[in-house]
Amino acid sequence: MIIESQRQPQTAVTRLKIDSGDYYLGLVKEGQTMRLVDLEGNQAADTLFYNAKDPSERYSLSDTLIAQQALYLTAGSRLMSNLQHEMLVIVADTCGRHDTLGGACATESNSVRYDLEKRCMHACRDSWMLAINEHPQWGLTKRDIGHNINFFMNVPVTPDGNLSFADGISAPGKYVEMTAKMDVLVLISNCPQLNNPCNGYNPTPIELLVWDAS
Repeated sequence: MIIESQRQPQTAVTRLKIDSGDYYLGLVKEGQTMRLVDLEGNQAADTLFYNAKDPSERYSLSDTLIAQQALYLTAGSRLMSNLQHEMLVIVADTCGRHDTLGGACATESNSVRYDLEKRCMHACRDSWMLAINEHPQWGLTKRDIGHNINFFMNVPVTPDGNLSFADGISAPGKYVEMTAKMDVLVLISNCPQLNNPCNGYNPTPIELLVWDAS
């Protein structure tokens, strides 16, 4: 579902670029709206959400899909926690589809999916672990790494129930916008993956913007 936003970048209270292979970990307060922008097209932003007041409550793939009765995320999707609380709602989306089934790349999956020699290559799970180790004040540990959303990534489910990592459907400047329904910690790995053709073997930056409640 394509819905454009009326929010203007110059009114954002936060605006920053996240380079490919880098991470972001920060707070988005209840009522604030965050936007992720695919600056150059077909980049994947692997994202985790936590209740900032109790990180043991976190984004849940299964609760989200059950709540909306749909496999893909887009405008109108309610992002649910493992306690079945609404964490964020997607209020605008110019890409049209985001994946929450495919998971994040890891050194182990790199070696299984691509080649044993790829194991040492940087992966999203490495970025997440670096983030939580460099920011211990949030109280996150390895056990908190769970279900994630791959914003801008296209992972169709085939008729026989398998996942297909297909060519991206995003493009330069496409964005997705979410309004927080509670104080949330946002942990993003801007995917460094060099082996998947969906990004043309060329990871690129994304942009993060945040607006206060209007």
